[in-house]
Amino acid sequence: MPFPASHPALDRALSDRGYAEPTPVQAAVLEAEQGRDLLVSAQTGSGKTVAFGLALAPTLLGEAERFDQAAAPQALVIAPTRELALQVASELTWLYAAAGARVVATVGGMDPRAERRALERGAHIVVGTPGRLRDHVERGGLDLSQLQAVVLDEADEMLDMGFQEDLTFLLDAAPAERRTLLFSATLARDIVQLAKTYQRDAVRIDTTASNAPHGDIEYKAIRVAPNEVEHAVVNVLRYFEAPGALVFANTRERVKHLTASLRERGFSVVGLSGELTQGQRSEALQALRDGHARVCVATDVAARGLDLPDLGLVVHAEIPVNKAGLLHRSGRTGRAGKKGVSVLLVSYTRRRKVELMLQSASIQAEWSGPPSAEEIRAKDRQRMLTDPVLTAPADEESLELGRALLEKSSAEQVAAALIRLYRQKLPPPEDVYDDERMKRQQQTGRNDKGQADVPFTDFARGGDMAWFRINIGREKNADPKWLMPMICRLGHVTKRDIGTIRIFDRDTKFEITREAEAKFNAAIAGGLEDGITIETTVAPGPKEKPAPRWDKPPRANAGKPRPSRDNADKPAWKPREDRPDAGKKPWVKRDAPSEAATGDKKPWVKRDAPSTDTAPAGGKKPWVKRTEADATPPGKKPWVKKPYAGKPGAKPDWTPPSDASPAPSAGDKPWKGKPKGGDRPWAPKDARGKPHAAKPGKPFKKKTPRG
Repeated sequence: MPFPASHPALDRALSDRGYAEPTPVQAAVLEAEQGRDLLVSAQTGSGKTVAFGLALAPTLLGEAERFDQAAAPQALVIAPTRELALQVASELTWLYAAAGARVVATVGGMDPRAERRALERGAHIVVGTPGRLRDHVERGGLDLSQLQAVVLDEADEMLDMGFQEDLTFLLDAAPAERRTLLFSATLARDIVQLAKTYQRDAVRIDTTASNAPHGDIEYKAIRVAPNEVEHAVVNVLRYFEAPGALVFANTRERVKHLTASLRERGFSVVGLSGELTQGQRSEALQALRDGHARVCVATDVAARGLDLPDLGLVVHAEIPVNKAGLLHRSGRTGRAGKKGVSVLLVSYTRRRKVELMLQSASIQAEWSGPPSAEEIRAKDRQRMLTDPVLTAPADEESLELGRALLEKSSAEQVAAALIRLYRQKLPPPEDVYDDERMKRQQQTGRNDKGQADVPFTDFARGGDMAWFRINIGREKNADPKWLMPMICRLGHVTKRDIGTIRIFDRDTKFEITREAEAKFNAAIAGGLEDGITIETTVAPGPKEKPAPRWDKPPRANAGKPRPSRDNADKPAWKPREDRPDAGKKPWVKRDAPSEAATGDKKPWVKRDAPSTDTAPAGGKKPWVKRTEADATPPGKKPWVKKPYAGKPGAKPDWTPPSDASPAPSAGDKPWKGKPKGGDRPWAPKDARGKPHAAKPGKPFKKKTPRG
């Protein structure tokens, strides 16, 4: 259906732009009651900017044909990212151009002084990011007292990015009788709560079909080896050859690396990440819009709201964090009724996670291997034969030059030269490995086209291979699950180039095909990671046995029969006599086993009475009981050690020198301190080695030497 009439000036702008029919969200917004607050949920790329631009017209213009002189802003539009804010400002500028509206954008990364001067000159509509808008309000550069409407675009994204405090500040600073229009891709709980707090009797519009993915986007999931993601990105870009492509990565460093890698291979590519200045980011997007660049490598900063024309392909070089990230990234293509393709590059280790993510998003993706070089060359031939250059009418000058070429060269030579020129513009495809394709060829003996093919060699059973050794074994928890990807990464080879892997205690030996041996040697010669060495070796001999899966020491009695558990031959157990109240063990060791001890029992017996001053025979411990005059400290054993109780070979009794500090009182700990150099008894000495009296307040501790 045609656009319903909203305002004459806006109707003319839509007609000039070629808007013939409204999208579902635009039609729903125009049909809603004028002047009401709106809570709108719509898919990304559904025309929400034009929708709320049309919804603002009755509030801002009323019956007037044009705006009055610009002063304090009448409408405030808040967007989560700089790029989206600038894009919204651009859309509203052409939509309200005939009505004489002045639109000012304030975003981070731009000169705040220039923005303040623009605000001082007056504006009808202000568009900006939450942080920069709040900064202008706090500094007095932005007056919100005359606002008639506030629009929150991509509200869910602003809450996810932590702008809730800034949004609350701006909404509280605006007049209470304003209109509030809230647009979001999803209506989560926090969005509904925000609407309840700051909207009045809002009309809820939901144009998203429940559990239905974007109908204009075709999803493809491609299996790749972990070390071949870059090669897969090259082949995907070459296979689809979209006028514009967006490659997503998760980090800034990854964006820089992919951008440099694709530029080196011959792609016209730009990078987009948060570390760039606003000017650099604007230049990158403009190059993509103008066609000077056909590929943009970006972080999730470009996943929200950006409208890039002719963007037919989105490549997820790294898997998004969650379902929302997948939907917003993919929503950059398939916009305004155009078809698009979203490709996920899934390593073998992440397949299960991607399957769950697709299932939760109700997306049916087509699984396949990466496009091969043969498939890409076939696509190139097909595209070249149907190129519009060959079918477009030629002017007289071109025909004359063509006749001159045919006079000097044959038609075949001219055609071959044309093919060479055509191929020079195309980056060469990469050879990528697909595990499923190789298994299928191994089982059938034929390739994907049904042609006879040599099956994949079973390297574990033989083949022309070269042996290498890496200094990682079971002692470092070596395991084929992470050894193989590491070998592929260090040697610039694929899983197909690796044969048998045998893990030993201190190293691991593995096979590399002869075809990949030269490339592998060149890669490891260029440098390895710290602590890792790889060198050529010979095949392991028959006596070399791989280390066990888990390094457990063998049992001491391995191979011997287990001892009997029959306790019939053991003597009956008898309880000991009651111990003293203190709970100490008044047991001493006898010189010979007592009559009560039998077998291998410990020859311990209880003393009948405290020992005398003489030491027990046999060199046993010379324990004596304290005299009644001695005060037993609380919790201390009531036994003291007797100094040198006449044991054969014992040292004479020791007494502190006269110049030492006084002896401790009864009950204190014995003095301790061991002399240096072995000279006993020990007394404090000065720097010249002569004895001197102990310093006041610093007594020297002495302990009776052990016998």
